[in-house]
Amino acid sequence: MTIAEVSARCGLTADTLRYYERVGLIPAVKRTAGGIRNYDESDCSWIDYIKCMRGAGIPVETLIEYVGLFKGGEKTIAARKQILLDQKKVLENKIRDIQEVLDRLDWKIDGYEDRMVEYERQLKRKTE
Repeated sequence: MTIAEVSARCGLTADTLRYYERVGLIPAVKRTAGGIRNYDESDCSWIDYIKCMRGAGIPVETLIEYVGLFKGGEKTIAARKQILLDQKKVLENKIRDIQEVLDRLDWKIDGYEDRMVEYERQLKRKTE
């Protein structure tokens, strides 16, 4: 597949795909005799994985480290697993923080007209 086809399939720009390859987030993509990138399903699997992890907010640097360890083979399994465990904890903390915000919004929305309008009037008086 060409970079344009992969870009359309994955919903990433060609520039992003080139960047991912340049920094080592995906293995070097094979090229045609004319030098055009020729993505295969394995490349697309890596792209899907990186896209998923980035969508969850995992830093590029962490993913570069993970991919580098992957290239090191089975001797790096424990280190790779630890990276995933660490990132899982970070995401769990983010989810907890977001849930707290959602709970607060639910409280504000529930009975908004009864509670919040009066509270906001009081706040407005203090700023005048």
